[in-house]
Amino acid sequence: MELELERFLQQNFGYEAFKLGQKETITSLLEHKDTLAILPTGTGKSLCYQFIGQYLNKPVLIVSPLISLMQDQVEQLRYQGQKATVALNSSLSYSEKRFVLNNLTQFKYIYISPEMLSSNEVLGRLQALDLGLFVVDEAHCISKWGPDFRPDYLNLGRIRHFLGDPLTLALTATATENVAQDIIKELDIKQAELIRYPVDRPNIFLAVEKFTDQAQKDEYLFSIMQKLHGAGIIYFSSKKQAEKIKQQLIAQKISTAVYHADLSLTERFLVQQQFLTGQLDVICATSAFGMGINKADVRYVIHYHMPNDLEDYVQEIGRCSRDGALGVALLLYEPQDLKRQEFIIQKSLPDRQQINYFAKQKALLENFSGEELELLKRLFANGYSATQILELVQIRQKKRTKALFKLLEYIETKECRRQFIATYFKDQAPKHRIKNCCDRDEPFDFSQLKSKNHKILKKESLKTSDYQKILAKLFKDYELK
Repeated sequence: MELELERFLQQNFGYEAFKLGQKETITSLLEHKDTLAILPTGTGKSLCYQFIGQYLNKPVLIVSPLISLMQDQVEQLRYQGQKATVALNSSLSYSEKRFVLNNLTQFKYIYISPEMLSSNEVLGRLQALDLGLFVVDEAHCISKWGPDFRPDYLNLGRIRHFLGDPLTLALTATATENVAQDIIKELDIKQAELIRYPVDRPNIFLAVEKFTDQAQKDEYLFSIMQKLHGAGIIYFSSKKQAEKIKQQLIAQKISTAVYHADLSLTERFLVQQQFLTGQLDVICATSAFGMGINKADVRYVIHYHMPNDLEDYVQEIGRCSRDGALGVALLLYEPQDLKRQEFIIQKSLPDRQQINYFAKQKALLENFSGEELELLKRLFANGYSATQILELVQIRQKKRTKALFKLLEYIETKECRRQFIATYFKDQAPKHRIKNCCDRDEPFDFSQLKSKNHKILKKESLKTSDYQKILAKLFKDYELK
């Protein structure tokens, strides 16, 4: 069996050997075991379900969180020759959606958002398929996004049953024991095979710099940017601050752009393509950027603001140096950052007054916008009562606050940062201290990040004709070849 799988891998995917965790995951699925695979970033998790689709010659349904992530994966599969691949999401026009639904049996890999799965028509069409595999990609979103602003993630277990309990694979790079249990519970895969590998990426140097105020932080950032080489991502909690820093980096002759949810799909796609093709050195981004981005030579990930928790932090720094070369993860912290995150926790979830008011006046919700009210709309639409919503919100606020202060412990720790992360995820820490481990050993020598391909402002922006060609390719009619 082992030799057969490796031969199939070589013949159909062109790889000589499996990466970490891939063979175990594929073997588990071929033994018809529902599987939760927690594999480190950069280990090719998507190959696990692509392999199953090819090996069983059956359609695979992949629940994916972001349109940009779906489009990127669809394009990669088509580039590899898998033309029968489609993304079924809100970016499709009415006629494109009709075409896909009317020809659903002709597709091998079907990417879909959890919200699209709430459509009875879509579910009816999917129910008619003989699914080889039901996949939840970035499965940690069930635990993290479901209670916060995308409650359709909490319906995936019910939908799975509606589809006839197909063989199921949940994939993620980071999950504590509690998050793993949330995934298993919500998908109702109680007998799932759990395949877990440590989150540690030994080629990423871990560092934190603390400041008394934002001005001091900015001064340090602009200084360090002159020493950094290669491609990098700077993460922000504020779109306004991301825009501001972008302008100041451009003034320093560093080619950069912003990426956040307020950009149109076209704008986001263009920024992503410029970064992937080396036309941009730096992306100033919110957490909307990076999930599934297939760029191996990102040399540094800087967090201008502290993230929500250690899970998000490890996910985001995992986009660094996937080619195995040395990279650095640098978190910049000043006291206002903590207050900002505490405010976000309170603001992004509805309060008791809003819940009770809109429970009596549900029709009025259509006239309001805002993250917390959008969440209310979806929860009420999914049949939650005001009491259930209040309980959900209170539990979630406590969990998020606890997780935030665990991240603060990471910032303040005097121990090895790699050891701290391993302990948090209950992974086995490296037995021996490694070179370029973290700032608790020694300062980082940024000259080590030099890249032969790095040039400042060497690039030209994509010309109109260039991006029109790219968009034509991306949004072309879904032809079956």
